[in-house]
Amino acid sequence: MALFTKRATVYFDPEIHHILKLKALETNRSISDIVDEAIRLELAEDAEDLQAIKEREKEPTITYEELIADLKAHGKI
Repeated sequence: MALFTKRATVYFDPEIHHILKLKALETNRSISDIVDEAIRLELAEDAEDLQAIKEREKEPTITYEELIADLKAHGKI
């Protein structure tokens, strides 16, 4: 975990908390470390998604109706 940390209270469903405790014991890590890593991975995924959106923003778009018509025209549906 980072040298400078902030404390937060997080409420878990009892079953999720139990699973986190078991994982912490099996991996010799704290629940805090597991949650911190999960949040970092989620934020990294969000950053990747935003980058992909930015890279594709100039791509042409078609309506749903056009998509369906194209799929029918090419025998895909």
